[in-house]
Amino acid sequence: MISACNNIRPNLVGDYPEIDPTALIDPSAQIIGNVKVGKNVFVAPLAVIRSDEPGPDGKVSPIILGEECNIQDGVIIHSHGGDIVSIGERSTVAHGAAIHGPCEVGAGCFIAMRSTVYSASLEAGVWVGMNATIMKTTLEAYTYVPAGAVIRSNRDALDLRLVSEKEKTYMDNVLLATNRLREDYRRMLAARSAG
Repeated sequence: MISACNNIRPNLVGDYPEIDPTALIDPSAQIIGNVKVGKNVFVAPLAVIRSDEPGPDGKVSPIILGEECNIQDGVIIHSHGGDIVSIGERSTVAHGAAIHGPCEVGAGCFIAMRSTVYSASLEAGVWVGMNATIMKTTLEAYTYVPAGAVIRSNRDALDLRLVSEKEKTYMDNVLLATNRLREDYRRMLAARSAG
């Protein structure tokens, strides 16, 4: 069945997105298939979150967005068949970033503009700088990946430092700003519906 809202639709095996009513999805974003969107998630214009590739068993594994995730403009989230993508609560995925599963992004992470996370696991509070690439590795909690870095193995991550207090504050401020924006849009939409 195709939704009246064409940007939120099932995949080819019939999995339909599960979206908490408190989430705010821009009409230009595409949410397809076995996607689970938690409370107060914000999905900005032109984001694509697509869970449609079946695994060997014919089933499509989910893409899970935890509570208060901030998925900004032009983000792409997808996965290989049978692999899960999970984005932890209060994480920010900034403009133009790509996440391709299998991936697990812990709570409170910050994935900066145009970065790529592929087949990786990020523990809580990890900062991935602009245009950085993380692939086939696990990053420990509060690891700081500088802009432009390419991390292809656990060995590449050995010399990375921890996130500073200044960076933690920045991450928190981005999330607060997005939460305010989400609520402002929600009020605007409610006023339009009422008027």
